[in-house]
Amino acid sequence: MVVSIKDVAERAGVSPGTVSNVFSGNRAVKVHLAERVRAAAVELGYQPDRAASQLRAGKAKVVAALVPDLNNPFFTSLIASIEASVRGEGYDIIVASSHGNAEEEARRLSALLGWRPAGLVIIPSDDEFSSREILTGSGIPFVVADRVPSQFEGDAVTVDNVDAGRKSAEHLVSLGHRRFVVAASSLKLQNIRERCEGIEAVLSKEGLAAPTLIEVGLDFETAAERLSAFMEGDSQATAFIALTNFATLGILASANQNGLLVPEDVSVLGFDDYSWMHAVKPPVTAIRQPVEEIGRTIWKRLRSHIDNESEVSARDRLMCELIVRASTAAPRISGGSLRHG
Repeated sequence: MVVSIKDVAERAGVSPGTVSNVFSGNRAVKVHLAERVRAAAVELGYQPDRAASQLRAGKAKVVAALVPDLNNPFFTSLIASIEASVRGEGYDIIVASSHGNAEEEARRLSALLGWRPAGLVIIPSDDEFSSREILTGSGIPFVVADRVPSQFEGDAVTVDNVDAGRKSAEHLVSLGHRRFVVAASSLKLQNIRERCEGIEAVLSKEGLAAPTLIEVGLDFETAAERLSAFMEGDSQATAFIALTNFATLGILASANQNGLLVPEDVSVLGFDDYSWMHAVKPPVTAIRQPVEEIGRTIWKRLRSHIDNESEVSARDRLMCELIVRASTAAPRISGGSLRHG
């Protein structure tokens, strides 16, 4: 037996129009009535026909999102934040991954646009962002997030990456560190170069040597491998700065593998802030990106264009926060080996 909207209305004691408004989001419904409708729908096993309602409305109440990698916790956290914002306004979200490949990005975009979403969010796979032509030609409003190419002039939401790098370097310099290693995913990405820029600006101002930059790739395994090979040498660095969450894990894994204690031998400052960072020993000092605020801001920008096609494009740049924990400390003054058996 197929449960209809009339069945739900009868069970909830409301009109079919009220049921329709609850699931479409076209009109506001009083909280207590919406709760009754949703409860009745659950009891009866009712599922709204999204396709039919979209055909009647003439547009899809769907937001599409394309990210480079769904295995990256930052991207999945950001998607969760965007979903929380759109869900309360009657929109659904569909998500795809480009796997960090520009050609795959173009294919995935074409597939997503085939759904005729009301709007789209994209984190480009690289600075070239060649697929922007597909988006601009579609007529569908879109927002670029996180990896925003410097030459892009449309709607964008990112963080102040230069300031984030500056905060990390200032903290470690204030503790007395003078020799640094920076673990960057890829210097081909604008946001990573900006973080390096902030770090280098602080060290230059203090009259210190530029940090050793290591490109550690975009996944944990590559990061751990490249950092481990570096730590096996005679590095005199006392502080390691990670510019991504995978780089943070790579530094910690490599230090452990090479018998280096944190923070006794090396201080470690991570990027992004997840629950595990204050659950490990020692808890990790980190730069926290305002993920929930980023998601809300993305939706605010996108919704403004959905509601008003003539809305002027803008770029929002949010601030990161330094969370100080026990993985950073003053460097130990010692002439002996840093490695412990």
